[in-house]
Amino acid sequence: MEIGRDFYLSKLINRKHNGLIKVITGIRRCGKSYLLNTIFYNHLLENGVDEGHIIRFAFDSADDLYLIGESLIKIGKGKRRVDPEKFMAYIRSKMTDKGMYYLLLDEVQMLDCFETVLNGYMRNDNMDVYVTGSNAKFLSKDIITEFAGRGDEIHMYPLSFSEFMSVYNGDKYEGLSEYMLYGGIPMVVLRDGINEKAVLLENLFSEIYIRDIYKRNKVRNQGELEDLLNILSSSIGSLTNPEKLKNTFRTVKKSQITSNTVKKYLDYFEDSFLIESAQRYDIKGKAYIETPKKYYFSDLGLRNARINFRQFEQTHSMENVIYNELRMRGYSVDVGVVPIVEKDKAGKAVRKQLEVDFVCNMGSTRYYIQSAYSIPDEDKRTQEIRPFRKIGDSFKKIIITKDIVPMHYDDYGILTLNIYDFLLDPASIKR
Repeated sequence: MEIGRDFYLSKLINRKHNGLIKVITGIRRCGKSYLLNTIFYNHLLENGVDEGHIIRFAFDSADDLYLIGESLIKIGKGKRRVDPEKFMAYIRSKMTDKGMYYLLLDEVQMLDCFETVLNGYMRNDNMDVYVTGSNAKFLSKDIITEFAGRGDEIHMYPLSFSEFMSVYNGDKYEGLSEYMLYGGIPMVVLRDGINEKAVLLENLFSEIYIRDIYKRNKVRNQGELEDLLNILSSSIGSLTNPEKLKNTFRTVKKSQITSNTVKKYLDYFEDSFLIESAQRYDIKGKAYIETPKKYYFSDLGLRNARINFRQFEQTHSMENVIYNELRMRGYSVDVGVVPIVEKDKAGKAVRKQLEVDFVCNMGSTRYYIQSAYSIPDEDKRTQEIRPFRKIGDSFKKIIITKDIVPMHYDDYGILTLNIYDFLLDPASIKR
C-alpha cells in the first residue's frame, strides 16, 4: 500500500531546475528514500522524462555498488566510504547527451568527499541533483552548510494525521487515538496489530535512533543520555532547561551530571530530529527569552515506546500533535509569554506571566493558538482566552479543542475549532 506524500512531492516539483542541491532531511524512517526514489521518480516518468535521464543510485545497495566496482561488504569491513572517482566515472558513462539529467542519490553520506562531488555537479547546467541520507552526520541540522550555500533543504516529518487517515481503516475519532499512541512512522502505520506496532517502535528506537546518536557523538555515558531521554519523554510540553534537568538527575538518579552535559545531550537529540524545542517569546516586549524551553517529539509513537506506553496523557499528546502539524505546514512556532501586572488582595501590584501555547509565524502572518483538550464550561473558556485578551494586537487568536464543536467565532473575535477540522483541513485556521 502506498501512502501519498503529495505535500513533499509538490516541494520537490517546485524546486526542479533551481540550480541548487535538493537535500531531503528528517528523522530516520520518515519516508525520505521512498519519496525520492519512488514517488518523485514516478512523477518524472509520468511527465515525459526519459528513464535513461534519471540516474538513481543508492550507496547502501550491493547491486548499485557492484555497478561501479565497489563491494558493500569490503566497504563495511574496511570502515571506509565509496570511492568518489569510481562513482563519478559511472555518472559520466550514463550522461550520453546534452539533455537534462536527474540525479537521485540515496544514503549519499556513504560517498567519500560527497560534499565536493555534489558541489562539482552544480557546475553542470544539464544536471538536477536530489539527495537524501539517514545517518547521524547527514541528518545534522547543519548539513546545508556542507554545500557552501548551494543546498535547498526539504525537511520531512513522519506522516501527518491527514496522511495517516488516507490509509487508516476506521473513522477519524478512532484514527486520532491510534495516531497519538503509535505515531506516524510509515512502516509502523502499515504494520498490522497493536502489539506488532509497539514492538517495531521499541526496536526502531534502540536499534536505529539511539545507536545513531551514540555513533555520531561518541557518547561515553550512554546511561545518562538515555535517562535524559526518559525524562523528556515523561514531560513533553513542559518548560525546562539544562539546570532544572541537572537538578532532577541529582535528586532522582544521585548523578553528578553537569548542566553543560545536559545541554550537549539535548543538542544531540535535536540534531537527529528526534525532538524539537520551542523557545519562549515575550509578545508585548517582542523579545525572545532564552530559557526555559518546551520540547516536543517528532513522532509520538517513538515517545510512547520510550516509556513503554505507560504514560499517555492526552492533553500533552494533543499539544505535541498540534505543534508537529504547525511545523510541518512551515510555521515557526514559539511559546508565547504575556507579562501582566495585577493587584493582589492587599492592593499590591504583582507581576505575572500568562502563557500562549503557540505563537506561529510565516512571513507576515501570525496566529496565536491555545491547545485545550476540553472546554466543559464557561470558567474553563475564560481561563483559556485570558492570555489572548491581554495581548492587545489584531493577529488572529485560535483555540483548538478535542471537543466536537463546530467552528465558530466568539464576541471577542476568537476562533474555536475542533482538532479534527484543524488537522484535516489546512485552511481551517485561515477562515
